[in-house]
Amino acid sequence: MSKTAKIVIIGLDSAPPELVFDRWLDELPTLKWLTEHGAYGELESTIPSITCPAWATMVTGKDPGRLGIYGFRNRIRYDYSEMTFVDSSWVKEETLWDILSRYGRKSVLVGIPPSYPPRAINGRMVSCFMAGDSPDYTYPREFRAEVETLTGGYIPDVKDFRSGDKETILRTVYEMTQRRFRLAKTLLKRQDWDLFMMVEMGTDRIQHAFWRYLDADHPLYCHGTEYGDAILRYYKYLDRELGEILALIEGRAALMIVSDHGAKRMEGGICVNEWLLANGYLRLLEYPTEITSFHHLKVDWRRTVAWAHSGYYGRVFLNVKGREPLGLIPPQDYERIRKEVARGLEDIRDECGRKLNTRVFRPEEIYSECRGIAPDLIVYFGDQYWRSIGSVGHRRFWTRENDNGFDYANHSQNGIFLLYNGEVKSYSDRKFLNIQDVAPTVLSCMGLEVPFDMKREGFKLQVEI
Repeated sequence: MSKTAKIVIIGLDSAPPELVFDRWLDELPTLKWLTEHGAYGELESTIPSITCPAWATMVTGKDPGRLGIYGFRNRIRYDYSEMTFVDSSWVKEETLWDILSRYGRKSVLVGIPPSYPPRAINGRMVSCFMAGDSPDYTYPREFRAEVETLTGGYIPDVKDFRSGDKETILRTVYEMTQRRFRLAKTLLKRQDWDLFMMVEMGTDRIQHAFWRYLDADHPLYCHGTEYGDAILRYYKYLDRELGEILALIEGRAALMIVSDHGAKRMEGGICVNEWLLANGYLRLLEYPTEITSFHHLKVDWRRTVAWAHSGYYGRVFLNVKGREPLGLIPPQDYERIRKEVARGLEDIRDECGRKLNTRVFRPEEIYSECRGIAPDLIVYFGDQYWRSIGSVGHRRFWTRENDNGFDYANHSQNGIFLLYNGEVKSYSDRKFLNIQDVAPTVLSCMGLEVPFDMKREGFKLQVEI
C-alpha cells in the first residue's frame, strides 16, 4: 500500500487494554485478527486521562498544557466563579483535518470530542456528545437532514448514564451505537474522504454504569446477576461492527482503532475539600447541614488557602495574593505551600489506615507549556482507583459513592492502539505509544510532512505504510 493511503480511525472511548488485549481477546475475533496482522499495544493517555483533553491531544499532537484544556471544565479567570465548559472553540491548535485540508484532502468526522459547535472543514462533520439536544450539530448545517434520515434519529450520547436505570441505559447504549455505526458505514461508502474518523462513546458509558457486575474486586461487586456479562456482550457487538468496517475498507485504506484512555474499578472517593477543611486550608463561614456541592458552600475566601474540584481526578487551586481577588498566599510562599499541600494529599489513607498510592502532578513539570489557567495541582487519588469528591457535608474523608450519580468505573492511564494496512507485520509492545504520537503517525502513514512542533521528544513510532 502506498504512502498516499487513506486512513480510517475508529475511536472507542475508554476501551482498556486489560479487557481488549488480555481478558476477552479470544472472544473478539475481529480485534484478535487485527492484533495478529497489524501493530498494536497500549496507548499512554494524557494527564489527566479525561475525554476532552485526551481526544484533542490525539488529533493535534499537542499536550493539554499547550492546548490549555485541563478537563471538561476550566477556569477562565483568576476568581472564584464556576469553571467554564470546553467546546470546539478551545482547540486553537491545528487538527489532523486542518492539516489535511491544506493538501486538498477531505475528511469525514463523526463524534470526536470536543467538536461542538461544529466548525467548517473540507468535508463533513457530525459533532460530539456535547451537542446534547442542539439541532445544529453538523457541518454543513444541511447535512443534518441526511444524518437524521440515515440513522432514524441520531443519538449523540446516553443521557443520565449515572441514573441507575440499568435497562434504559443498556437500551440507549445499543441504539446510539447501532445508529452511529450505520451512519459510519453509509458515509464510508457514499462520501469522498481521505480521513474518516469516528468516536463511539458507548464503551465509556456502559463501563461507568456496569463495571460493578464485571469486576470481582469491586467493593460493590454483584455476583450472578443478568448484568454480569453486559460489558462483554457489548464488546462482542462492537467487534462485529468493526468486522464490517474492515470488510468495507480493506485494500483501499488503513484502519486504526484507538481509545483515549482506559478504565478501572472505582473503589471510592476522597472528599478532598473535607480534607482541606480539616487541615485548615479551606475555611467556611458555616459548615453545611447536608452534603453540598462546592459552589453552593459559603466559603470564607479571605482565610482560604486552597480549594478543590471533583471528578475522576482532583484539581487543587491555591488562593494567591495578587492573583486571586482575595488572595492569601504571598507569592514568595507559593511553592512552599504547594509542596506542603501535595505531601498532605499523597499521605491520605483509606479507612483502614493504608496508603492509597496517590500521585500529585505539578502542571509545569508534565506539560511543554501551560496556556490558559492550569490547576496548581492535579491529583490521581489511589492511582485512579479513587475519584475526587468536591462536595462537603460528608464529615469524613472517604466515601464509597460517587457524588453525581451511580458510577462504578474510573479512568485509567492507558488506552488501546491498533493499526492495520495489509503490510505492517504483527507487532506488539505493551508500552507502545503516547497519545501525542497518534497525529504524527497518521500524517506519516499518509506520506505527509509532520509539522516540527508535532514531533514530541521521545516520539517512538512512525509506521511505514
